[in-house]
Amino acid sequence: MTQPTDTRRGSLLAAALTAAARGWHVFPLRPGIKLPALHGERTCPGTGPCENGHRKWEQRATTDPDRIRATWSHGPFNVGIATGPSGLLVVDLDTPEHKGSSDAPDGATTFAALCERAGHAVPNTYRVRTASGGTHLYFTAPPGVRMTNTQGTVADSVDTRAWGGYVVAAGSTTPAGSYEALCGPVVTCLPPWLQSILQPAPKGSQAPSVAVAGQSRRYADIALTEECRNVASAQVGEREAKLFRAARAVGRFVAWGDLPRHVVEQALQEGGEAVGLSASECRSTIRSALNWSIAHNQNRRDAA
Repeated sequence: MTQPTDTRRGSLLAAALTAAARGWHVFPLRPGIKLPALHGERTCPGTGPCENGHRKWEQRATTDPDRIRATWSHGPFNVGIATGPSGLLVVDLDTPEHKGSSDAPDGATTFAALCERAGHAVPNTYRVRTASGGTHLYFTAPPGVRMTNTQGTVADSVDTRAWGGYVVAAGSTTPAGSYEALCGPVVTCLPPWLQSILQPAPKGSQAPSVAVAGQSRRYADIALTEECRNVASAQVGEREAKLFRAARAVGRFVAWGDLPRHVVEQALQEGGEAVGLSASECRSTIRSALNWSIAHNQNRRDAA
């Protein structure tokens, strides 16, 4: 038998207030689903919070208990957490069915393998089981860094939500199931090695900004030299992450035919071993990162 509306509304209000008490900015999702319940730009009345122009869900998300109580008094809304304003980066580990493939490794398996290659355990942080059987890992975003959503940047079936994104809070329910907290409330900081994968490479370490056909090989040589220098400067705890990032960055030039793969592999292998990684660690990390980069850079783009 379905719970009475008042009971569901009360439990969802409690979930929203709990999230807000942690400093997370919440907004209502439509009852039973994951879509925002707030009006869109085309139907904006231009009043209330939108008096000075339309405000989207990310701008209207709040930690104000009075506003939250007033909103949830109108219905049993699911709870959305605007990750950017909340200072969160959430790693979304999907199930293969959710990505349209039933035989691919799930996000949790892929992410665990990535952590192992980086020389770290899977981070112990607040996590939520999603209605589809996936997992959300919550991290505190690094201060002063505006991170955005990614899809497949970390690995297959591993997405992230930050500025411009949101997640469904624990306590929300959909026809597929409920969102359930799997552990205590402690949220840890985003690991530096994972941040290095998510953040774009600094422009100063990339190739020149104007690319022409006759310069492409020169660009590639400069990029390889710079990335080898980055690996050589790696400290303990960041060596494999820097090697992984370097191979991803240079892999595009292999995909475009500007550098032979064996040249890149040899240069990065020597750099990784020089900073203390084992030969097998280097080979595994370089191979994985190059394979990803080559697969995702089949079409040449102007370097920038």
